[in-house]
Amino acid sequence: MDRRDFLKNLGLMGATTLAATSPWLRTFATVEESAKERCRLGMIGPGSRGRFLLSFLAENPKCEVVAFADIYQPSLDEALKTVPSAKTYTDYRKLLEDKTIDGVVIATPLNTHYQIAMDAFDAGKHVYCEKAIAYTMEETRALYRRHLETGLIFFTGQQRLFDPRYIKVMDLVHQNLFGDINAVHAFWNRNGDWRRDVPSPELERLINWRLYKESSKGLMTELACHQLQVGTWALGKLPTRVMGSGAITHWKDGREVYDNVHCIYEFDDGRQMTYASVISNKFYGLEEQILGNKGTVEPERGKFYFEDYGPAPAPAFVQMLMEWEDKIWGSNTFAGSSWDPEVARNNPGEFILGKAPETDGTSLLTEAFVEAVCTQKQPPRIAEEGYYATQLCLIGHEAIVQGQPLPFPEEMKIDYEPYGT
Repeated sequence: MDRRDFLKNLGLMGATTLAATSPWLRTFATVEESAKERCRLGMIGPGSRGRFLLSFLAENPKCEVVAFADIYQPSLDEALKTVPSAKTYTDYRKLLEDKTIDGVVIATPLNTHYQIAMDAFDAGKHVYCEKAIAYTMEETRALYRRHLETGLIFFTGQQRLFDPRYIKVMDLVHQNLFGDINAVHAFWNRNGDWRRDVPSPELERLINWRLYKESSKGLMTELACHQLQVGTWALGKLPTRVMGSGAITHWKDGREVYDNVHCIYEFDDGRQMTYASVISNKFYGLEEQILGNKGTVEPERGKFYFEDYGPAPAPAFVQMLMEWEDKIWGSNTFAGSSWDPEVARNNPGEFILGKAPETDGTSLLTEAFVEAVCTQKQPPRIAEEGYYATQLCLIGHEAIVQGQPLPFPEEMKIDYEPYGT
């Protein structure tokens, strides 16, 4: 989906009705004025995720990708197939020395994000960093502070902020269409070992970095980071306490990170956001279920459901049992609310945008980054949403490791009015 179709789908052409819930969309307000602007970008870490981002950047007429840096030569070779003219480096610091490069896209292993991004800011580069943006809560805070100190553009890989489904949903949620939002249940399930082929044993920890503690915090930083941001976006506040558990129960292959995790995020008003991820069963896939007293939203499926859809008949065997009981005991109340789950299963819902989802927002996220670099204007709330998404997944992981509830640290809160901090 291109930008124009995106705005049409949201009903935003010439309007600002979503400014309150998604103010970062203002980035696109200057696209005509900046039509002649161009920016030069370097990519640090053109692995699988980096090359996915590259597929959009390479098609953007306002952007020229001029350099790649990676310590793994096959990744550089693959990236050159898309941009043959780009320079290549095995040391990212050499790329940062090029004063003609305006910004960098960082898509390296988690434990390297902080130092690379800090070096990029120090070199005067605008930064797009994949999530989670840092390995520890302290690093995350320091990185955000450096962004503020330098005044340079800072984007994070939270593509749902630019996904038409999520933008429309949040507008409806905050208009109270679905009533009081009392809970969010998020989950991401897969069935696979998360491993990649390794051409030589000494490359195991380099290629499968997601599986080892020194470079990854597993499911919480790789998957939960996306979905926890959706929950706080819907609820409009931060949790005060987190508890969780995790284990390696299926993929006992030498990995060090959990293959299943479960967390509960508690809010000061009693509401809860739950998160679960299991990578040995994919039946339920992924979703963020936003539960209001008037309706439910499943933005990943692109659908919403109202509570008053109408009652569904009890299954045939239950009706037979009820008739039999009625003959013996007289009238009964067996059907009642006990069969409300049948209503949920039979409710077909409605598509948020009138049709099934077609995009996850990544193309528009990269376009917004290019636009911000060209205009040198930081969109509101982008950096802050990325900051808190990382902090939430990191404290969830820490609660799992420590095996006890943890409060959200006061010293990690930033000045961010939408969440009251």
